[in-house]
Amino acid sequence: MTIRNLFKALAITSALGLALTACGSSDDGDGNKTGTAGSDLNLVKSGSLTVCSDVPYAPFEDFDKSSPSGFKGFDVDVVTEIAKKLDLKLVYKDSDFNALQSGLAMNSGQCDMAASAMTITDERAKKIGFSDPYYDSKQSLLVPSDSTITGIADLDGKSLGVQRDTTGATYAADNAKGAKIIAYKDDGSEFNALKAGNVDALLQDLPVNLSHTTDGKFKVVETYDTDEHYGLAMKKTNTALIDKVNEILAGMKSDGSYQKIYETYFKTT
Repeated sequence: MTIRNLFKALAITSALGLALTACGSSDDGDGNKTGTAGSDLNLVKSGSLTVCSDVPYAPFEDFDKSSPSGFKGFDVDVVTEIAKKLDLKLVYKDSDFNALQSGLAMNSGQCDMAASAMTITDERAKKIGFSDPYYDSKQSLLVPSDSTITGIADLDGKSLGVQRDTTGATYAADNAKGAKIIAYKDDGSEFNALKAGNVDALLQDLPVNLSHTTDGKFKVVETYDTDEHYGLAMKKTNTALIDKVNEILAGMKSDGSYQKIYETYFKTT
């Protein structure tokens, strides 16, 4: 082999080594090696699926120090399965709901996805991309067990708590005639207001209100079929991630893993 050919062979070997190293792993800045799974999905952080939720909003998302992600709930389990099938590490963050439904959290690079019991609406779809629906919900009215309120028609002159920037708040504004509507930043704040007697009732997604009835001190007196469907929200331009998530959701529904998660949180008969 001539000297020229020897140098050429060494150069090719070196280039191949660098290419293999680049394909195999990268440093996340903390000295940890991360794979490049999902490298074609335009993720906030290579090797990770970063998901934001407005917590607490049981049974969809809640804090849980014993969980690897620090969170628990229906949404958490669904995206945990999605991250697993994408071969990505799940990173979960608490976030303000307005930043999620407006698209700010995704567009500013805070997270790849919002999993926060978010109803798909035409207005939101102008700013963010949605997965196919993964949960159907209704609205409902929650009151103390000894309340004389039996429905939304009894709220004239009463105070009604809602969560700001939600479809429940919109429904209340359109239908709770004569009620004083007070908007709170999250479900925990509005439920505390009901417990303290600062509001007479809450209008909220049915599964969330039902989670407040377990001790018998509160009851759901009316439900409203609003034809709402939850979607996982992503950056509108990240069609690669949206398409992949839809593919995984369809697979979960086919192989029974979605139903298993569903029955963990919502009893079926």
